[in-house]
Amino acid sequence: MCGVIGIWGNGPVIRDLYQGLLAIQHRGQDSAGVITFDGRFHAKKGNGLVHDIFTPEAVHHLRGPIGIGHTRYPTVGGGGGEDAQPFQLNSPFGLIMAHNGNVANYRELKDELFREYHRLLNSDNDVEIILNIFAESLAREKARTLEPEHVYRAVRSVFNKVRGSYSVVAYIAGEGLVAFRDPYGIKPLAYGVRRDGIVPSYAFASETVSLNIMNYGEIRDVEAGEVLFLDRGRTLHRKKLGRACPAPCLFEWVYFARPDSFIDRANVYKCRVNLGRALALEIRKRKLDIDVVVPVPDSARDAAIEIARKLDLKYSEALVKNRYIGRTFIMPAASQRRDSVRQKLNPIASEIKGKKVLLVDDSIVRGNTSRAIIEMVRECGAKKVYFASYSPPLRHPCVYGIDMQTKTEFVAMDADEAAVARKLGADEVIYQTLDALKKAVRTENPKIKNFCAACFDGVYPTGDITPDLLEDIEAERKLVQDSQLELNI
Repeated sequence: MCGVIGIWGNGPVIRDLYQGLLAIQHRGQDSAGVITFDGRFHAKKGNGLVHDIFTPEAVHHLRGPIGIGHTRYPTVGGGGGEDAQPFQLNSPFGLIMAHNGNVANYRELKDELFREYHRLLNSDNDVEIILNIFAESLAREKARTLEPEHVYRAVRSVFNKVRGSYSVVAYIAGEGLVAFRDPYGIKPLAYGVRRDGIVPSYAFASETVSLNIMNYGEIRDVEAGEVLFLDRGRTLHRKKLGRACPAPCLFEWVYFARPDSFIDRANVYKCRVNLGRALALEIRKRKLDIDVVVPVPDSARDAAIEIARKLDLKYSEALVKNRYIGRTFIMPAASQRRDSVRQKLNPIASEIKGKKVLLVDDSIVRGNTSRAIIEMVRECGAKKVYFASYSPPLRHPCVYGIDMQTKTEFVAMDADEAAVARKLGADEVIYQTLDALKKAVRTENPKIKNFCAACFDGVYPTGDITPDLLEDIEAERKLVQDSQLELNI
């Protein structure tokens, strides 16, 4: 899961790109990059956080009214500066591109691009696959200038070859800005307009919060299977290519997106409140003796408040977060995730000692973080520790862009609630149901008929994820994990 932004404005865009990337820093902490255009491309990429990479001294050369920015959380590839987006090609026209998602048939397409088109990919980042397929199609057009149909055909070639998920923003030098979303719309992408000149400025972003902060209005989603093209005169062209089968990722509302964002017109905050309300009903059925409800900050706060309200229980912010430690789930190595838990959270013992505590979190993935939190709470003298997840058990690998690609990583794999509780050291574990999760989101946008819930139910909406492909992805991921382990020894 990554964050992407593309802007065509009426003045220098680096300030907006910087502010927009800060707003979606939570989507990736591994690396970040910006490329701007003022007749030539200007690039700055690096490992780490946005505010560390884009210092005043580092961005003075990022000139131009057009730019693409990205903050990365690695799935394919082991991370590092060479894999930081956006990516660039000098032909045809000159192209830059960034995306959010994951190309499931990455290795197959990498081999095909070299064998059939003599295109050597020099990184382990899957956006390079999309960029080269798109470029190869444009090169066949033999056009002096591009028309919308040329762009549509290039995107269609991506749709025909690329399996997985991808929300993409690209700029074709001197020709126009392009944005498209895969036919299933698994990853989010929205755009807005700022009427600050004779011709309005346009911006695309993974989350609407970036558009809000950059002062863009008239916000709409890029639909599943849709391509938008801003031509040389900044006229907006849009077209849906073939039959779309929208299935947005449920984990966006559970964990990834900010509460002040709208994903496919469903507000994330309201969805999490709905999830708390539904989980309170499930907790009430258990007839647990609870003294205090404590959220695991930050994403679980909205649900936990609603649980305490519905059950008429005390609510306490008894876990204090160090806001200078990033999100542990999206840290690139398991050792970094483990080591950061104690640095990230510190309990207020007086709120816990002698109490029967209900901890509320958004999900339980590997269990490392949950186990460490439960240990901390017990060390503070809690009588009982219950652990509630406002999402269902995660049991299946994600091939669409979340770093849970091996089935052995899941603490709930082949385990019921009682078994998970034993593994975590909790007195009891309570999970949300998948039906309740879907209903919580549909309440905010009834037009969403289907979701990608593959990590919960093992049903991959693209219909092309075979057992062999899952095994290949898992083997590749294991190699990456082993290499990271060797680096950390």
